[in-house]
Amino acid sequence: MAKTKPGKKDLDSYSIKGTNKIVRPGDCVLMRPSDSDKPPYVARVEKLESDHRNNVKVKVRWYYRPEESIGGRRQFHGAKELFLSDHFDMQSAHTIEGKCIVHSFKNYTKLENVGPEDYFCRFEYKAATGGFTPDRVAVYCKCEMPYNPDDLMVQCEGCKDWFHPSCMGMTIEEAKKLEHFLCSDCSSEDDGKRPLSSFHVSPPVESKVESKRRKR
Repeated sequence: MAKTKPGKKDLDSYSIKGTNKIVRPGDCVLMRPSDSDKPPYVARVEKLESDHRNNVKVKVRWYYRPEESIGGRRQFHGAKELFLSDHFDMQSAHTIEGKCIVHSFKNYTKLENVGPEDYFCRFEYKAATGGFTPDRVAVYCKCEMPYNPDDLMVQCEGCKDWFHPSCMGMTIEEAKKLEHFLCSDCSSEDDGKRPLSSFHVSPPVESKVESKRRKR
């Protein structure tokens, strides 16, 4: 943990005003944006500290929404997807308006019910360059797109690949009624398997962008 400046002291926790919720380092929080029309920012609390006047500051590591990234929102990004950025800030703890949970991608796909406080993260994001880690992810279906957990997919019993109903000429309702499914490749005479592919997720740009967040 970084050393606290003279006159400041580290805090183990902070109570969100107007709620009974306690925030501790390592928790994920929703932070009030300066523009009330925007959704709350999501951040991970790295450190809490107070000064001699008991003003509480919080060091945060920002999560970015896909539309805040250089490449923008893309087809395979989930509605609740976030990127863990390398962008840190000190903010007033008063801007914390709630807590949330940022799940791993695997754990998110296992949730039976996704609540308003549930998000997921599968990429780390470099705010200056738009680069992602990991840089490539597996693709599915004949459209060869990464998995979007918001989209229903059906698994082929032959090749074990997953497919979007629309790419197979089916409605979602028809797909839900299926007991068995074979993709067009496996159900045809030609049993040739296409090689597994990967998808390059970073945008093909190296331009630097200014941070969308401002210190308050």
